[in-house]
Amino acid sequence: MTYCVGLLLKAGLVLLSDTRTNAGLDNISTYRKMFTFEKVGDRAIAMMTAGNLSVTQTTLARLTEAIDAPDATPETSIMLAENMLDVASIVGDMLSKVTAETKARMDRMNQTAGASMLVAGQRKGGRMRLFLIYREGNFIEATEDTPYLQIGEHKYGKPILDRVITADTPLEEARKAALLSMDSTLRSNLSVGMPLDMAIIETDALRISHQRRIEANDEDFAAMSAAWSQALRDAFARIA
Repeated sequence: MTYCVGLLLKAGLVLLSDTRTNAGLDNISTYRKMFTFEKVGDRAIAMMTAGNLSVTQTTLARLTEAIDAPDATPETSIMLAENMLDVASIVGDMLSKVTAETKARMDRMNQTAGASMLVAGQRKGGRMRLFLIYREGNFIEATEDTPYLQIGEHKYGKPILDRVITADTPLEEARKAALLSMDSTLRSNLSVGMPLDMAIIETDALRISHQRRIEANDEDFAAMSAAWSQALRDAFARIA
């Protein structure tokens, strides 16, 4: 299992993913689930993946091959697509195709070929957008009324986002909310784990504004986690 979250704000995008992949309690590995693509001044795109690792890795590999192909076109390459809606369509078509190719083999082994992706970014001349793409290739989009999307083990990290995130939330506050959303998930589900990958794309920057990996021994994240736990205990104690 995994947990990935994307926040769509007027100020930009905040994206966060874990890196744990498990096939049973005794088979746990670390794999990157966030991937970024940019042509500075033209577009910045980020993707996060959840679900069957072979499906998501194959999908990303084919999307990358399509970028580098000598016969790439706006219909096949996310780096040539006219807008973010077309990017989402290209990714959805590829995810659907790979899922269909894999499903028969996975069914024979009583395993699922299910996978989903978050696709976010901005193309020059367009607005910032965030999509959740399902394995069938269809997708939904974040809106001002629902300014965040999640994939994977999302239920533990959802309450804080519902309480504090709006489209007007500043990037720094959104960054904090995303990290605390992840912290809640880490505490409640062992199938989600460190390290974490974070990316921020500021509106109209047309580049990845900030990107970092947060390791298990990160002092700032540990301090934030401890402060949040203490704040919850204090609030609980004050309620009559």
